[in-house]
Amino acid sequence: MKIECTKDNLKEVVLKSNRISGKRLSLQILNNIFLKTEDNSLLVKSTNLELGIEITIPVKTYSEGEVVVSGEVLRTLLENLKEETVIIEHKKDSLEVSTKKTKTLIKTYPDTDFPTIPVVSSKNDTILSSKNLLGGLQSVWYSATTLNMKPELSSVYINTDNGYMYFVATDSFRLAEKKIEVKKDICVNEVLIPIKNIPEIMKILEEMEREITLSVDKNQISFSDTHTYLTSRLIEGNFPDYRQIIPKESLTQLIVLKNDLANSFNLSQFFSDKFHQVHIDVFKKEKKFKISTKNIDIGENVQYVDATISGEDISLNFNYKYMQECLQSINGDSVSLELSGVGKPVVMRGCSDKTFFYLVMPMSK
Repeated sequence: MKIECTKDNLKEVVLKSNRISGKRLSLQILNNIFLKTEDNSLLVKSTNLELGIEITIPVKTYSEGEVVVSGEVLRTLLENLKEETVIIEHKKDSLEVSTKKTKTLIKTYPDTDFPTIPVVSSKNDTILSSKNLLGGLQSVWYSATTLNMKPELSSVYINTDNGYMYFVATDSFRLAEKKIEVKKDICVNEVLIPIKNIPEIMKILEEMEREITLSVDKNQISFSDTHTYLTSRLIEGNFPDYRQIIPKESLTQLIVLKNDLANSFNLSQFFSDKFHQVHIDVFKKEKKFKISTKNIDIGENVQYVDATISGEDISLNFNYKYMQECLQSINGDSVSLELSGVGKPVVMRGCSDKTFFYLVMPMSK
């Protein structure tokens, strides 16, 4: 194996692959990345057995071959080279990386021990906008639990129905749903992507082409474009029938500026207790609601926020962090809060955006 390529192109793919490699896993081969040359292209791949990635870049090939090498060492080297062109050659048990002014040898490992990346076999590949897919994941992923006691809750749920693709996540205390419009013949049925894989999937999607191919089989999901193939393990299980807990009607509705609500929650964090609790009192006649926080070690704070209010006066306790986090997913300047009574959840939406809603359960005290 011997190739010549630009340092920046190689550094970019090594960085992406190295992020996914299985650092600190007992199977040492997973701490590395796999390089293979064929024709005038270089294939770089890595896996941690949860995620796998393959990226292809154009290179000048002098001889073909394949090798396994530490992605961390190669990344660090490339980041510190000043020359733009590098030559990479496999020599016995080392990978030689050279420029006009430097020559470095990096230890290699047997390529026969490197696991294959799963190939998703799907009869119904789906072409989607990478921007829409990324937006769907970004809008909900923070609502999933990071605990593993209920794997179906430590995931992002994806499903299609009647021309929409739904993205849903919940930790049983709050729930987020985002829908994007797709062609009615697109069918993705009840996919559960592990939450621990979502941050890296989102990073890769940000760097992929405008349109990607989404493929799903029983155990894997893949995202691919001309140069990149990313695959993730899926969770087996059934996502909760969350629509049963969505209130059918509300007793009180508030419409408030998103910035006003965000500023109130920013102040609440300094005075809330260890449970992040805020007390909300709604006063219809005064056209405002009160947010109260109290911490026995710091003090207490009361804020009055202007709002358009319809329905009944009501008092409830909520985790302010749960309510605050969803604001990043709400488009527009105004937020609607729909309250259905004591002990029932609040539903938050953007007043001008019907594609996202967020549900938060109240706290008992």
